[in-house]
Amino acid sequence: MPKPPVPNPRRSVAARKPPPRPVIAVRTPAVRAAGRTGIDWPRVRERLAQYAKLARMHRPVGALLLLWPTWWALWLATGDFPSIGLLVIFTLGVWLMRSAGCVVNDLADRKFDPQVKRTRERPLAAGTVAPREAIGVFLALIVLAFLLVLLTNRLTVELSLIGAFLAVTYPFMKRYTYLPQVYLGLAFGWSIPMAFAAVAGSWDAFVKVMPLCGLLLLANILFATIYDTEYAMVDRDDDIRIGVKSTAILFGDADLPILGILMVSFLGAMALVAQRGHLHWIYFIGVGLAALLFAWQLRIMRARDRDACFAAFRNNNWVGLALWLGMMLAYALK
Repeated sequence: MPKPPVPNPRRSVAARKPPPRPVIAVRTPAVRAAGRTGIDWPRVRERLAQYAKLARMHRPVGALLLLWPTWWALWLATGDFPSIGLLVIFTLGVWLMRSAGCVVNDLADRKFDPQVKRTRERPLAAGTVAPREAIGVFLALIVLAFLLVLLTNRLTVELSLIGAFLAVTYPFMKRYTYLPQVYLGLAFGWSIPMAFAAVAGSWDAFVKVMPLCGLLLLANILFATIYDTEYAMVDRDDDIRIGVKSTAILFGDADLPILGILMVSFLGAMALVAQRGHLHWIYFIGVGLAALLFAWQLRIMRARDRDACFAAFRNNNWVGLALWLGMMLAYALK
């Protein structure tokens, strides 16, 4: 008679074990939100951060260099403190258009920027933003800026179309001329006639203030040529190597003397603005401070060190602020 099988103790223990519990994934707030909406919010935040970097939102000095001349124009056109509505429209418009200009500039220079030490980490140059994405960001900024202009008047809207053309074409000037900085002054300064037009309200009224408007626009072209030449001096060696043109290359060893002449010319133009705009004498305190700041810039750039040239460029923000404060006080004490 066969013996009954002896039970295997290991199998018996295994048989008595309960089945394994299913693994439950930890659902973080971000995962739960994505599950509800179908949107990957961390991815969205990462893309928005890259778009903001592309538009130079983290570097406000460039926007301020565009903002101060716009505020000069608003105060001069009004002859006093401008309306809150126009101040908000033009301030937001400046930030949007400056950002749009940065995007189109990087699109135009996406093959040059990887070869320049200072620009190789920009999103398009580094490949963290695709060109089609950059085009979308540019169009969004332009549309938002245009919607703001629609809140003004027809003349300002018509002038804004010229401004958009200047902003789009500026980045390509460095391929064809050694004077892209002059063109930048016109592109960056186009907010000046727009501000005068917004305050004037009609073509007839705009014609009456055109001499003052034209003088201020000329002054801004000089101002932009000064600070953008200093900016170009930072990259002069790289620009020569890759074949990009600039006033820094054009001026060569005479760059500092020519910058000094441009600075004196700019301050002279701003003094004429005071005469045309009937400004109180206190405005000239701002002009004096601007002159001291220019002198400091020339001093630190003596050796043409890259960091010193970049510091001089950034210092022009204080030049613009000093002149605006002088102008604001002049009208307040009028």
